[in-house]
Amino acid sequence: MTLASSIWIWVGVFLTFCIFSFLYKDNPFYKFAEHLFVGVSVGYSISISYHNVLHPDLIVPLFKHGELLNIIPLIFGLCYFARFIPKVSWLVRLPMGLVLGFGAGAAIPAVLQANIIRQVQGAVLTPEIFQGWNFFVWALISLIGVICTVIYFYFSKERKKSTKFAAEIGIIFLMIGFGASFGYTVMARISLLIGRFQFLLRDWLGIIQ
Repeated sequence: MTLASSIWIWVGVFLTFCIFSFLYKDNPFYKFAEHLFVGVSVGYSISISYHNVLHPDLIVPLFKHGELLNIIPLIFGLCYFARFIPKVSWLVRLPMGLVLGFGAGAAIPAVLQANIIRQVQGAVLTPEIFQGWNFFVWALISLIGVICTVIYFYFSKERKKSTKFAAEIGIIFLMIGFGASFGYTVMARISLLIGRFQFLLRDWLGIIQ
């Protein structure tokens, strides 16, 4: 066993144990690590936003190249700070409305294309079904799952025997999807935990290589 000599590794070990201390109970060490993480993340994000967005896209074009049209986004950006002035706090609605409107307009077609249209095309127009029974079976299962799940979310008409049975099949497909998503999330968290243990045993203690 060879302990690490780098001060930054010891800092990482200290912060790791501060986070792990929450397993016992909430305590000042955990709060310190939590606030430090949030603060560093915000500071890093602000720095990246300035160097990658604000400086090249606003400051340089406006003050060095004289592109006066950039005054408009500058004014909208300054409206966010009106939130701290009660008399003119309503000005913050202007940039928020613009961002939300533009974001919704850009996101809705993309979501429809990726999550609905492409999924329907994949369930109905699957060319691999002609390449063998294996593809045909899975394409058929996918098609049944899509139809039954859509029937489950159709509330405009009372469910009778056939639609009720299809809705119950849709619930099964939903549970499979939620279970797979939850399993993926747990697997990702376990991967992070393994990474921390590798850091402690390899980089700090030198037990493993």
